[in-house]
Amino acid sequence: MNTVEFGKENSQIIILLHGGGLSWWNYREAASLLSVQYHVVIPLLDGHAGSCCTFTTIEDTTEKLKKFIEAVYGGKVFAIGGLSLGGQVLTQLLSIAPDICQYAVIESALVIPMKLTHLLVSPMVSMSYGLIQKRWFSKIQFQQLHMRTDLFEEYYRDTCKISKKDMTAFLKSNSSYALKDSFANTSAKVLIAVGEKEMPIMKQSASMIHHALPSSQLHILPGFQHGDLSINHPEEYVKLLKSVMGK
Repeated sequence: MNTVEFGKENSQIIILLHGGGLSWWNYREAASLLSVQYHVVIPLLDGHAGSCCTFTTIEDTTEKLKKFIEAVYGGKVFAIGGLSLGGQVLTQLLSIAPDICQYAVIESALVIPMKLTHLLVSPMVSMSYGLIQKRWFSKIQFQQLHMRTDLFEEYYRDTCKISKKDMTAFLKSNSSYALKDSFANTSAKVLIAVGEKEMPIMKQSASMIHHALPSSQLHILPGFQHGDLSINHPEEYVKLLKSVMGK
């Protein structure tokens, strides 16, 4: 598993899992802030720019991540954070390895299957994929994601590197993922974050995760869009992560 790492001289490991269609730069500012105290590891998720494997399913990607943590860090790390697709991977990881970390921040993770969206993924990607390498089209998509303008060049570069097959696969898996019953068995202290301005199904998903793990903290972020927290407000993201860690 390919990674980007910050603060290698530190011993406590924090893993951050980027969103679908994004890459390690999703967490660059937050990782830089955390690197003063922690060793921050950002895996490049399957099917994304710089990754070592094609994307199959969230479950398969999670199993690879679990094996990576076992091989490199002895099966446990201090904390894990995940956004969107990365948040789904984190949710799945806690479901199959309940004690893999002490603390977790699940940001904007969809855990309620969207059947119609799932059916439309393949035809929509087929129709739009040829436009992805057009800067004008990419700028429209980028604006809809409400990310900081300085991230556009990296977004455009890395989106162009995602194959049609991988894009279809992770979008289909994203839209069909369901919360597993075994998630309730995790021993991690979990914080769930979702933007107030996100789609209702995203807020319903956050509530479902919280309901499955009543000991978790649920934060609905006033005025925030999807991904706003870790991408556009890294200082606040670090503050929330440290709050769940009791720092």
